Amino acid sequence: MTNRLLAALAFAILAGFVGILVWYVPRLDLGAVVAVTVLLAGYDFYRSAGAEDRDG
Repeated sequence: MTNRLLAALAFAILAGFVGILVWYVPRLDLGAVVAVTVLLAGYDFYRSAGAEDRDG
């Protein structure tokens, strides 16, 4: 439970940081890199958080 909470907090902080970055530096290439980064981090969070349930 604590691992999921900390992982969700870390993901939210990452998304918030890069969201602010894209807001103040509105470049298409930066937005694409940020989108890929957030998607990969979200996928990793989904796989890592779900692994605890499957292992028991």
